Amino acid sequence: MSDRTSRVAILMGSDSDLPVMAEAAKVLRSADVGFDLHVTSAHRSLERTLQIVRDAEKHGVRVFIAGAGGAAHLAGVVAAHTTLPVLGVPLASSDLKGLDALLATAQMPPGIAVGSLGTGKWGATNAAWLALSILALSDVALAAHLKKRREEMAQAVAAKSAAAAEKLSELL
Repeated sequence: MSDRTSRVAILMGSDSDLPVMAEAAKVLRSADVGFDLHVTSAHRSLERTLQIVRDAEKHGVRVFIAGAGGAAHLAGVVAAHTTLPVLGVPLASSDLKGLDALLATAQMPPGIAVGSLGTGKWGATNAAWLALSILALSDVALAAHLKKRREEMAQAVAAKSAAAAEKLSELL
């Protein structure tokens, strides 16, 4: 998937990562932020990965979200070839259930930083929210959208609290 107005590039190491990484795409789409989505591997298709990074920058991408499991070198390889923010999403694709990917993503050498998120769907979702926050630094409309969404979340929590208090009084 490619959108010439994309501001975020979502990369994943395998097509089996799509159900998780689609969560990032959902958040970006809900904010009307364009994105590209690519399956590419730091190990099996290095040249393709590097070309995607180079082309993305030329087409206006400002943030990368990279999801990978196992040794999880995708985010690090992307970060090594761009100065744009790279947000890594460790995925549970090995017997270690994502711990290996988390450590590989979080323990980047100094100077080649990757913003490491949590594993799995929550990590992918939060990577998109963080990408939106980064983009909102220079986009007043997006900043207003984020503020409104947070207010809506706070209102939903307050409504759930009131409903729980009411339910508790019925149970007592």
